Amino acid sequence: MDIDVLRRAPLFASLDDQAFAALTEELTEVDLSRGSTLFHEGDPGDQLYFIISGKIKLGRTAPDGRESLVAIMGPGELFGEMALFDPSPRSTSATAVSETRLAGLKHENLKKVIERSPDVSAQLLQALARRLRRTNESLADLVFSDVPGRVAKALLDLADRFGRPATDGILVAHELTQEELAQLVGASRETVNKALAEFVQRGWIRLEARAVVILDLQRLKQRSR
Repeated sequence: MDIDVLRRAPLFASLDDQAFAALTEELTEVDLSRGSTLFHEGDPGDQLYFIISGKIKLGRTAPDGRESLVAIMGPGELFGEMALFDPSPRSTSATAVSETRLAGLKHENLKKVIERSPDVSAQLLQALARRLRRTNESLADLVFSDVPGRVAKALLDLADRFGRPATDGILVAHELTQEELAQLVGASRETVNKALAEFVQRGWIRLEARAVVILDLQRLKQRSR
């Protein structure tokens, strides 16, 4: 397990060395291949997970079978923490969108850490607040933004979290299929593909396999507003 990655995470950075050492003894390592589901919506939740490498999608299924993506999580982020405060069944399914390595921590062990280091509670609440803020923004976008605007905003968010410099722009290896990208912005695959084609034609982006290169960041930002 990559202890250095865990040590740099906000959730664990406030722990003293002794508390951190005790915590890592309780962690379990989980390796997932692309498409593997860690847990399903409705499953009981008794632990949270920290992403060491790879990406996880959190999704929900409507009664008619349609799927929607709630969030894409990457290295340094955690999920499953909500069950620590609310023992209800899992509200989403968690599936790997790439080769992924996780560190799992049972809630009973986390509670012991919180008793010893109250700062961890503040970090958990901040993580929940960030998730809630993203959810609120997504709901507002569904009401006030057209599909191209939502696609532009999704690409910018993915670039901010997963992008890295390329020779001609910003490479965003999002690992998502076209269908998953459509689920993320709450639109049909056809309308999302049409928006992407428009961005390509305007010279704002270049499409690659499960990735996009942002060529004109400012234009994309203007379109997202």
